[in-house]
Amino acid sequence: MKKLLYILLIGSILSSCGEFQKALNSEDIAEKFTVGEMLYNEGKYAKANRLFEQIIPQYRGKPQAQKLTYLHANSYYQMKEYYLASYQFERFASAYPKSEKAEEAEFLSAKCKYLISPIHSKEQHLTIEAIQKLQVFINTYPNSEYLEEASKIVQELDGKLEQKSYDIAYQYYKTVEYTRDYNAAIKAFDNFIFDFPGSKLRESALFYRLDAAYHLALNSVEYKKKERLETAKTYYLSFVKKYNESEHIEDTENMLENIEEELKKYSTKS
Repeated sequence: MKKLLYILLIGSILSSCGEFQKALNSEDIAEKFTVGEMLYNEGKYAKANRLFEQIIPQYRGKPQAQKLTYLHANSYYQMKEYYLASYQFERFASAYPKSEKAEEAEFLSAKCKYLISPIHSKEQHLTIEAIQKLQVFINTYPNSEYLEEASKIVQELDGKLEQKSYDIAYQYYKTVEYTRDYNAAIKAFDNFIFDFPGSKLRESALFYRLDAAYHLALNSVEYKKKERLETAKTYYLSFVKKYNESEHIEDTENMLENIEEELKKYSTKS
């Protein structure tokens, strides 16, 4: 019995290969479509895709074009060719906005951008594109069956941008010992705090911004020092207002004490 099943399986594979090769070399577009759809249903997406690729131009404007265009796009998706899949799904949704597959195509086009989005340490334009496309999808289909998944993906992608923004700011902060560019660190943390107000990294960002502003003030030329000390004090107040039980609280209190001592010199002068 096992031997018979093995023979049948081999026969099926050889038959399938033969049909594919015959269709590939054929001039009959209907045959290519039929064999391509058969291979697609069997999970042989690469072979199906090759046949679909050959006949899509000839089917443009015909009744079968919608189905063929969807199968072509989804074969790329199943092959994990996400760049091409995203593009083809977007073309499908644009060409057939009233199709019952349009919603799925728009979601998968956006999801493909997510699937090729790089790790947070790399350039994030694809992440931003994915978020934008998913937000459009969520706004267009607020009752979609894909809404929950789309929302979760957006949260994950936002987290990636959040970590990227924080890492940039922290890198500026870590190098000020050598660069003395405290302003760059402060600006980067300002951007992070503004862009991600609910971040779990907000406490650290507020502390490191304060620390950078504190050292900037202490190392300033005289005519800029008073203003910068007052700015550092403002950052201190922002920090303790929200995080008065922070592990950094002792460090911030020491900073405040030094800031106040320095500011006293200006009140004495006046």
